[in-house]
Amino acid sequence: MLIFRNKIKHLELYLYKEKKNYADSFKNDIIIYFDENFSTSNKCLNFLKYIKNEKDIENWVDNLLSRFVMKFDGEFEQETDFIFDYLTNG
Repeated sequence: MLIFRNKIKHLELYLYKEKKNYADSFKNDIIIYFDENFSTSNKCLNFLKYIKNEKDIENWVDNLLSRFVMKFDGEFEQETDFIFDYLTNG
């Protein structure tokens, strides 16, 4: 199991990884949601305490990106609200 600091670092690296498709374009919205603050003091990152490994972190991001592609409606929703809802309701 990774320590919290390493989980944060992996999340950051994965979000900044080269974008290869349309879904990856929403990574910027996730980065902005975290205020580009990938430190242990950022309370928005506390969800990582419940994630076990790097693959689970990547799955979390990929699932959120998939949800953006399938369900996000920019006319009626804010990106930050959409991410917050995913964090709180999965």
